[in-house]
Amino acid sequence: MALELRWSKAATKSFDKIITHLLEDWGEFTAKTYVRKASLFLNILSEFPEMGVLENTKNNIRGFVLTKNTTVFYKVKGDVIVILNFYDNRKRRKK
Repeated sequence: MALELRWSKAATKSFDKIITHLLEDWGEFTAKTYVRKASLFLNILSEFPEMGVLENTKNNIRGFVLTKNTTVFYKVKGDVIVILNFYDNRKRRKK
């Protein structure tokens, strides 16, 4: 049974920022390809919520490398998967 997906405000903002960047710098084809890839990933994730690597055991946050430049962070809360962020891997991570 597929779990429900919910997006945090940060996830929505970061996803929109990536799409805007792709449209401006790489064109519509690349942006659409990225959206399709993200959509496919989210459909699979709803069926297999533990597919991501456990990044933060204390908060049960998982990560999945969507592209070489983007990692999706999420957590499972009961029957809901909360998409936390689409992180740009080219940035430095805060400890």
